[in-house]
Amino acid sequence: MIALAVGIMLLAPAIGRAQEAADDEGAVTGLPIPRFVSLSADRINMRVGPGMRYPIEWVYVRRGLPVEVVAEYELWRKVRDVDGAEGWVLKHMISSKRNAIVTVAVATLRGAPEDTASPVLYAKKGVQGRLVECKKEWCRLQVDGVDGWLRKSSLWGTFPEEKFN
Repeated sequence: MIALAVGIMLLAPAIGRAQEAADDEGAVTGLPIPRFVSLSADRINMRVGPGMRYPIEWVYVRRGLPVEVVAEYELWRKVRDVDGAEGWVLKHMISSKRNAIVTVAVATLRGAPEDTASPVLYAKKGVQGRLVECKKEWCRLQVDGVDGWLRKSSLWGTFPEEKFN
């Protein structure tokens, strides 16, 4: 019990220093914070702090899952998932490939970025797809080889005003 207490006391200052360093947006990579990325492996440990000595809080088993990088510290990135869980993962466990998750009960992917366009696919909540491009209110999502447009408000994995192609 004493060893556990000493271990916790030793970890607490290190977590504080990591958080202070992580608060400098993009201090390690110079990339924007926050930013969306995706998980690059089938099994990834999320830790409570930025280092191998910190306990594993969660294990992700879904390659391509979009996560939001909210802080950086040396080789570690603090990420937040669609459910709001936060923790630290090694930088080589994430990819700049963009994916998104459907957040509404059933989303209609359409042939063009307009509500009157023909449906091409219906996707249930939790379906994950690759983001191909995003405009002001719409994103083109690829799910199982089918491309369709979906309102940003039905997705998690992109910012409201973000645009890219």
